[in-house]
Amino acid sequence: MPKSRKRKQQVEVDHHPKPPTKTPKTTKETPKDPYPNHARPTREECVSVRDDLLALHGFPQEFAKYREQRLSSQTSNGCDAAVSSEPSDEKESVLDGLVRTLLSQNTTEANSQKAFASLKSAFPTWEEVLAADSQSLESAIRCGGLAKTKASCIKNMLSCLLEKKEKLCLEYLRDLSVDEIKSELSHFKGIGPKTVACVLMFQLQQDDFPVDTHVFEIAKAMAWVPVGADRNKTYLHLNQWIPDELKFDLNCLLYTHGKLCRKCIKKGGSTGKQQEKESEDINSCPLLRYCK
Repeated sequence: MPKSRKRKQQVEVDHHPKPPTKTPKTTKETPKDPYPNHARPTREECVSVRDDLLALHGFPQEFAKYREQRLSSQTSNGCDAAVSSEPSDEKESVLDGLVRTLLSQNTTEANSQKAFASLKSAFPTWEEVLAADSQSLESAIRCGGLAKTKASCIKNMLSCLLEKKEKLCLEYLRDLSVDEIKSELSHFKGIGPKTVACVLMFQLQQDDFPVDTHVFEIAKAMAWVPVGADRNKTYLHLNQWIPDELKFDLNCLLYTHGKLCRKCIKKGGSTGKQQEKESEDINSCPLLRYCK
């Protein structure tokens, strides 16, 4: 009798519905896909969009050094760089990358770069940043916008890090799993999913897919997420459905395309007078044919 009951339960489990193209990956720590029945983007779509954008833009030079680091990390036979407690000369430190990403929030890339350069010029070490008074720190990063909020976030993060690890260094994250890294960084006030994802992808060479405004708008336009999806849920969904090996290139290309082209995310359908213009646009924006 117990055996019969066990077989019946197994049959019921085996007949649960699954997504048609790819089963989303979940672990105990990783949040589940908020849209498990929205079976997009498919692998074929991801490859096609990546190839179209590569043909249009080439690979963005601003991300080339990170791409080289990823390739180097993937081809190395060990974890010499990963297990080091200090950043190598070739790599930006994890802490530098985290603060640089924080400063990029709600501002232009040019302004965030100026803010980071100004910060490092005024306070060459993170110990000096932590010891600085709030007004001096705000003045150093004012050109990046939201200086008071960002200065408070940086000071809080450095203070918590020093208390926890007794030194201002995040290189220990290189030894951790993706879920462990997310857990560690989420303890810092003001560090959101997009910031964590950027650090994972760029500084730690992990497979993650940050969703900034550009990526979010294009994903919605191509119906890669359901109507009404927010950025947080879009991040969770795309990270489940985009193949790991495509995430880095596709993310960099979508981000770059979103900055350079707004045609693919304009609202509204075609009219008779617009059709000729849209026919011309598709030559400069290959994503128009994916948008519905």
